[in-house]
Amino acid sequence: MSIVIAVDGTAASGKGTLAKKLAGHFGFAHLDSGALYRLSAFSVLEAKGDPKNEADALRGAQTIDFNLAGDPRIRTDIVGQAASFVAAIPAVREALFDFQKNFLDHPPGGAGAVMDGRDIGTVICPTATAKLFVDAKPEVRARRRWAELKAMGIRRGEEDLLRELNARDAADRSRPVSPLIQAEDAALLDTSDLGIDAAFAAALALVSAKIERALKDRHRS
Repeated sequence: MSIVIAVDGTAASGKGTLAKKLAGHFGFAHLDSGALYRLSAFSVLEAKGDPKNEADALRGAQTIDFNLAGDPRIRTDIVGQAASFVAAIPAVREALFDFQKNFLDHPPGGAGAVMDGRDIGTVICPTATAKLFVDAKPEVRARRRWAELKAMGIRRGEEDLLRELNARDAADRSRPVSPLIQAEDAALLDTSDLGIDAAFAAALALVSAKIERALKDRHRS
């Protein structure tokens, strides 16, 4: 089996940054599953479709352009909100499920994989080698999102972003399909009072023993 680190959590909690840094540390492949839903939503919006409409959303998931994964346009709040609607549609999640499973079963490079999202440790890979659930206070996450958007040249009010994050949390936690919940065997990491370096050190401390043990077992076998 592949060695997998599942990193779930709320929006703007730092899970994506931590997942990338963990992947770099261990030499694993990394996939932001949220980007798949953002790409799907972006495809829907570009086609003038409705992200709440199953047919439009499924068409978006089937026509995503992976070359846009690093495009700042998929990181806007409008796309984020649309992604939340798209992600709640079972047909879309089913369409993207196989892609994610294949990535984890056969990670590029072969060493292992780190995937971040909202249902990685509960649905996509419940047998992950190590699991993290990353969270932070809503006010802190709103501030981070404000700074992120500002760096992209997008001006938004923090209060508006806070309302949107709270709405996104409520939608993610209450959706009937793959809701945002902490897996029973996931370690909770609250990044409210942690900078990037401190948060990474904490994340590394939580997963290192399991990953190192898995690597040793692979070497012996």
